[in-house]
Formats: sequence, C-alpha cells, structure tokens
Amino acid sequence: MKYARTEDAIARLTPEQRRVTQESGTERPGTGEYLNNHEPGIYVDIVSGEPLFASSDKFESGCGWPSFTKPIVPAHVNELRDTTHGMIRTEVRSTHGDSHLGHVFPDGPQDRGGLRYCINSASLRFVHRDEMEAEGYGDYIDQVEDI
Repeated sequence: MKYARTEDAIARLTPEQRRVTQESGTERPGTGEYLNNHEPGIYVDIVSGEPLFASSDKFESGCGWPSFTKPIVPAHVNELRDTTHGMIRTEVRSTHGDSHLGHVFPDGPQDRGGLRYCINSASLRFVHRDEMEAEGYGDYIDQVEDI
C-alpha cells in the first residue's frame, strides 16, 4: 500500500481536521472522537492512511487526548523539537502525510516503555479490526488484540 499526502485528501478534511493536521493545532481536551474508543483496530493518518497506532497500545492517561505507548511502525512517525508556547516538547508528525498528530512525553507506563504519545483524534481515522483486511491493513492484524 502506498501512503501519500494528496491535495484530494487535504480537500476532504473537515475544518477541525485541517486546523489540527495542517496548521499544527490542538483539539480541546476531552473532545476528541477517539478518546474513549475501546474497540480493537488501528488508527491511521487521516491524510495519507499510513498506519500509526494500534488499539492494543492505547491506554487511559487522563490527559484528555487519546494516548498510546508506541507507534505501529516507528518509521511512520517523525519526532521534531517544538519550542512553541514557551515550552520544549517533542512534536509527532506522520512521515508520509506530514500531518501534525500531537506530542510525545516521557511520562507513559514504565512497564510499556515509558512513553505517552498524546494524539489528536482529528488527525486520525480508526479502522476496526473486522475491516482491516478489506482496507489493506491485514499485515497489522497481529498488532491488534481483544481489549
């Protein structure tokens, strides 16, 4: 499967998805569509479709955004130094879509690597495990477990 940023994909974004992914925005805490999603599946870039995070790596962090311990494919996630808003943080962007996803922090579950990928729902599309094969994500089913 080829993952790419296209003008068509950008044109299909909602205003909130565009603000978050293209303008490095942040959705209000507690408002994201996937914050309380507990279904098995994967989260892919809303722009490029590249696989980013698995439901089996999602955890309840209490921060107000979906949180994950690691990306499915580390090469699909770029980490960049972010010094905006008077803070030093690590921004997370998709590699192929160049979408702003959120930030990664070193305060995740220690027994699962210690990282917390704090991700905006607006930058994601959820693909349920039952649909993964049909949508071309069959190679990642082994990373999805019953929750």
